Amino acid sequence: MSGSAPKTTPDQWIALAAVVDLGGYATAAEALDRSQSAVSYQITRLQEVLQCRLLEVRGRRAVLTAHGETLLARARGLLEEWRALEAFAGSLEKGFEAVLKVVVDAAFPRPRLLGALLELKARCPATQLDLAEAVLSGAEDAITQGAVDGSADVVVTTRVPSGFLGDWLYETTFVACASSSHPLHRLERKISLHDLQQYQQVVLRDSGTRAPRDEGYLGAKLRWTVGSLDTSIAVVECGLAYAWLPEHVIAPALAAGRLKVLPLEAGSARKVPLYLVLVRPSEAGPAARAAVELLHQFALGDEPQTP
Repeated sequence: MSGSAPKTTPDQWIALAAVVDLGGYATAAEALDRSQSAVSYQITRLQEVLQCRLLEVRGRRAVLTAHGETLLARARGLLEEWRALEAFAGSLEKGFEAVLKVVVDAAFPRPRLLGALLELKARCPATQLDLAEAVLSGAEDAITQGAVDGSADVVVTTRVPSGFLGDWLYETTFVACASSSHPLHRLERKISLHDLQQYQQVVLRDSGTRAPRDEGYLGAKLRWTVGSLDTSIAVVECGLAYAWLPEHVIAPALAAGRLKVLPLEAGSARKVPLYLVLVRPSEAGPAARAAVELLHQFALGDEPQTP
């Protein structure tokens, strides 16, 4: 065993925090269901062990000294870690996974995802989340690879690979758009495929490696390939290119007039279905099944307000 055992105890720090938070020994003793003398003894022993004065009485209140403020702030963090450790042990005993690995296609609305994950944290507080974003075939790769090595438990994907089952989750609309100052908007007529091919298009890089797709590329003379949806939107907003972007993401920019939908002869909007796959259903634990339930719930409900 390395190192020496701590000289102070969690109970001593809990007693100190209660006295400070509740304003006195009597109220702290009542809240902790201990005698006032027991609380006083805990704090006296704590100060003796640390050889440091932590509390002083001002009027009728016990308040922290400067050293006490610094030390209690550190101790509160340690107490939270201690409680989390106990909760984690309890979750493991109940069969909750230590880590849940979730891969989500970038087209799934972020507020809905975060709403589901916030509720998941409340249900499975000790389960750590490993969250990754995928583009195009990246989610499919995550499913096939996850079935082999456990690198993914729950995946939101635009396509379900052969040999797997997926449930319909959500449908995202992508719209062709460009900055309101883009030359395409100055044509003042319906825009053809030939028109589009004369200008720069920005597309997302496929995060998959097994069978990457070049989906959405129209053969424009100039093409920018970027690694994230946020970058793609920024490139379009500043007038460098046009793109098909998720309507739910660019709605504020459309409303503000920074972006405008391109009046194409056909294909201004594309519907992209998203599916939810439980990668190894026979081995799925309660956290994975809770994630599936919550993603369905938040996908179908009103869009939540994210903090």
